[in-house]
Amino acid sequence: MDKRQKTILIESLTVIAVTVLAVVGLVNFKDWVNRSEAIKAMDGLSKLIQDYRTKNGILPPESYVETKQKEVEGGVRLGRPYYRGLFIEPGAKPDEILAYAPKPYRSSFLEDGYVVMFLDGTVKWMAADEFEKLLETQRSPFEAELIERQ
Repeated sequence: MDKRQKTILIESLTVIAVTVLAVVGLVNFKDWVNRSEAIKAMDGLSKLIQDYRTKNGILPPESYVETKQKEVEGGVRLGRPYYRGLFIEPGAKPDEILAYAPKPYRSSFLEDGYVVMFLDGTVKWMAADEFEKLLETQRSPFEAELIERQ
């Protein structure tokens, strides 16, 4: 192999490597945007739920949440959030999980997890294992049974 062929080979391999890195980067960027938009949508939904709760003194029904999700910017990014309003008892702690949406990723840069809304209106991202442990401590046997049937 002469010098010219080696140069062409090196340049070709460089182009292939840069292309692969760009594609992987774009896929991960898309996942990051999706996660960010889901958090933003859950935050918007949280504000509407908190407003309803302030005005009415109770948590809204699930039908209200489903309707409002469609109105919130980026609500589609949430997928189908699970709303736990039916299972929240009066006097529940502010860190009680009120709603959550699973977000699985095939990316090696973003871990699977959940966009979580707490009773006090706080919204955050939680890794799957951390979320599942917390939910397990808050879930009643009745709720667990209902979830298993779905």
